[in-house]
Amino acid sequence: MKFFIDTADVSAIRKANEMGLVDGVTTNPTLIKKAGRDHEETIREISSFITGPISVETLSLTAEGMLKEADEYLKWGNNIVIKVVMTPEGMKAVKELSKRGIKTNVTLCFTAMQALIAAKAGATYISPFVGRLDDISQYGMDLIRQIRGIYDNYEFETEVLVASVRHPIHILEAAEIGADVVTVPPSTLMQLFNHPLTDSGIKAFLEDAKAFAKG
Repeated sequence: MKFFIDTADVSAIRKANEMGLVDGVTTNPTLIKKAGRDHEETIREISSFITGPISVETLSLTAEGMLKEADEYLKWGNNIVIKVVMTPEGMKAVKELSKRGIKTNVTLCFTAMQALIAAKAGATYISPFVGRLDDISQYGMDLIRQIRGIYDNYEFETEVLVASVRHPIHILEAAEIGADVVTVPPSTLMQLFNHPLTDSGIKAFLEDAKAFAKG
């Protein structure tokens, strides 16, 4: 399973990349705003050291507008993926971009039927938002199981990219189900290292090493 990092914070991406934990990057307007930097400048910098796919989200509500934005975004790096919302206009754009051999990421997916539509349109990635489903008392990971089953039934090449990840259990279950990708905020990614037995074990090793050195 691939790890994408869900942020536009360049320093956080560099830190995760140094540990070999960044197979790609996902961004959206909210993350770009939070980073407080120019959109193009930020994406170009990320693309300068990340070789995996970098999702850049279109803002237009029409297929024509999305395609125009895509033409601009593709100039920002050699590994740009065009992120498109799950709407009829979005699927028009995905179909056209797919014809051109341009990778796409369909975002704001909340049902298996939406995922099926995206795959038929030729999407490279589908991004089901599991955390937001949990927020409204639906079990988000059930959607991942449904999509994985449908895609396997019909051998769709669209990759299941688990989004809106809130905690390590989302990542664990995504791996157990067989999702292709999880996109993870930096803070959640770092939580994967944590376990009290690891901490206590390190402490014990260090104490034993001091005793050995004194001897």
